[in-house]
Amino acid sequence: MLADHGSDRLAAPVWGVGPLARALTETLSARFGVVTVLGEVSGFTRAASGHCYFALRDAAAQLRCVMFRQRAYLLDFDPRDGQQVEIRAVVGLYEPRGDLQLTVESMRRAGQGELLEQFLRLKERLQAEGLFNPEHKKPLPAHPRAVGVVTSRQAAALQDVLATLRRRSPQVRVVIYPASVQGAGAASELVQALRLAEQRAEVDVLLLVRGGGAMEDLWPFNDEALARALRACRLPVVSGVGHETDFTIADFAADVRATTPTAAAELCAPALADLRLQALQLARELQLAVAHWQGREQQRLDRLQLRLPKPARMLQVAAVRLRGLQARLQAGPRRQLQDELNAWAQREHRLKLLPVRHRVERRVRLENLGSRHDQALRQSWRLVRSKLAGQEQRLALLNPAATLGRGYCLVWHENGSLLHDVRQIRSGQSLLLATAAAAAAVDIGTVTPVQHPLPAP
Repeated sequence: MLADHGSDRLAAPVWGVGPLARALTETLSARFGVVTVLGEVSGFTRAASGHCYFALRDAAAQLRCVMFRQRAYLLDFDPRDGQQVEIRAVVGLYEPRGDLQLTVESMRRAGQGELLEQFLRLKERLQAEGLFNPEHKKPLPAHPRAVGVVTSRQAAALQDVLATLRRRSPQVRVVIYPASVQGAGAASELVQALRLAEQRAEVDVLLLVRGGGAMEDLWPFNDEALARALRACRLPVVSGVGHETDFTIADFAADVRATTPTAAAELCAPALADLRLQALQLARELQLAVAHWQGREQQRLDRLQLRLPKPARMLQVAAVRLRGLQARLQAGPRRQLQDELNAWAQREHRLKLLPVRHRVERRVRLENLGSRHDQALRQSWRLVRSKLAGQEQRLALLNPAATLGRGYCLVWHENGSLLHDVRQIRSGQSLLLATAAAAAAVDIGTVTPVQHPLPAP
């Protein structure tokens, strides 16, 4: 038994790794031949050689695929992550790594993948709400003092951002708000990091960055809650997620989209060298402006100096004027006195030459004016007396006593009010009667209305 068993073991073939891999490849090719597979493209890359590498996946599994350059040139579309495609391929092994691999002979579109459809639906809905409108986007600060970076501490994108800022803008302080950028729960961590940065208010601008990857790797950046948090954030946000061809919902919701994390760092802060050049240029412009101003003001001073007289000439003119004023001051009183004497002499001479007849005429005229004044005064007194007599007569006519003297009588109620109508008299009432000569109190007995003795007016 032992001998036989040993002989069987010695008779079994011993495979090398390479021959076994080739044998498996041949077996798979013989067993399956050319197969048609339907799945979703993931992690699609086109190498410099022209070969295409990607994975084909569905909800249950994924398979690595390669499409060589000769076949890739025949494609009539550019494959993208998330696309649903139908391929014809040969099943085999990639022998250097021992991975199962599909060598694609042809590929055609079979409709958009589920992730891409979700992305497009969410983008369309948020765009209809106006979440991506340009007028809502905040401008980036021209000279930020501090920059916040929302990303994973282990992300290569963080190192790219830090290296770019150290090289370009070493004067800018960097604050890191760590959050996961891939996997379940990453979107909520990103939202919390944004809110923390906004609450602490220690930076002027935020960078939301992540390196490239497949669509499912970038999926946290397609979260609706993250998009709304970006729009609600009071700080300006630059999104730098993936490569130039990658687009996420966060790119549309952010205030500025950068093609890469490095580009985001370049956008958020100006280079120190550029600032120095600007400062030098401004200094040169300021120097030129100051020199121009100094020249202009010097010319103005020169013109003003030419307009000013020389001090010696000013003193000479002032001395001449002073002598003239002194002479006028000395001659003035004498000339004024002489003028007054001449005026009095002329008046006296005119009085002497005035004819006697002229003086008589003036005296007669003055007497006439005095007589006319006396007459006018007497006439005025007569008119005043006549007017006063008329007023006295009218007052006498209006005197109530004179009216009572003509036979009238006034009647008062016991409360002191004057009686105007006999219909107001009541039996038992006390009245006060007054004539021009006397007054009497009367108690009323019976009141009997009678016909009025006077004719109606």
